[in-house]
Amino acid sequence: MRPKDGDLGEKLNAELIAFDLNVNKLPGIRAKENRGAFVEQLIESIRRVEYVSVIGKRDISVLRTDPSSELFDPLRAAISHHRKGRIDEAFWLVFHFVHFGKSRRTGWRLARDIYGSMGGKNHWDWTSTSTNPKGFRRWLKAHQSDLQGADGVSRSFGNHRKYESLDASSANGTGAVVESYVNWINPPRTHQVLIQDARKKVGANPRVLFDFLYSSMNVDRFGRTARFDYLTMVGKLGLARIEPGSTYLKNATGPLIGARLLFGASAAPVAKLESSLAQLESRLDLKFGMQVLEDALCNWQKSPAIFVAFRG
Repeated sequence: MRPKDGDLGEKLNAELIAFDLNVNKLPGIRAKENRGAFVEQLIESIRRVEYVSVIGKRDISVLRTDPSSELFDPLRAAISHHRKGRIDEAFWLVFHFVHFGKSRRTGWRLARDIYGSMGGKNHWDWTSTSTNPKGFRRWLKAHQSDLQGADGVSRSFGNHRKYESLDASSANGTGAVVESYVNWINPPRTHQVLIQDARKKVGANPRVLFDFLYSSMNVDRFGRTARFDYLTMVGKLGLARIEPGSTYLKNATGPLIGARLLFGASAAPVAKLESSLAQLESRLDLKFGMQVLEDALCNWQKSPAIFVAFRG
């Protein structure tokens, strides 16, 4: 734990002990080493959430938005476009950030080459893709072999998306994912109007709105993790005033294992675990608390007694 996080660590440790004694049992962290590892995972997750706010306040080089540059970064590009009022492009780059992910080996190269149409004159930005999704699929099919490395350049999906496919034609490939995302937005409707339409149906409560969008996100291959990651990033970037009101344990793997370990409830129904986590989140009183808990539980269960910083 960094020295500057000492006070926060002590506060979280005290809150967890008090919660275990007075609110709901936490047998998974009664051992000091387990509780220490969990506290460090919470702090690590808080840093990840705050990181978006930090880079959102910094100057962003124009090269971050340029797919011909090695500095291209879809997250920073989304922030840059948002600042300039290009809201649809910002949302679209969040989609790239989630669907392609950042590979530990090849960085953003896959997202960069697809967004930048392999160095072509016209990029597959939101306008080009949303007005011609089938054209995008034809382009993807024509370049699929090179994107998979036939041109000698290594490209790969990020860790969370490592089972995804670049196939242009199949129901499970990137071609279908992109077209279904466009269909979800339903142009000429914009991303902003999508949010406005949702708000008309369920109101402006950030957590209720998040849940409605999560349930409505009928995008191929966007299961529980991708939906959660996409919508939490939309919220953190300020593209929409939304935040998760639960950890969305249904269909989860790591976070569900972590929750069951934390509460010592290996067979507890998901609804009961979600209720218990809601109590804990309220006690800890963290910004984007449910996202922090979800991330911390996922990483903590991999190494419950020894803190390990997991990346990507």
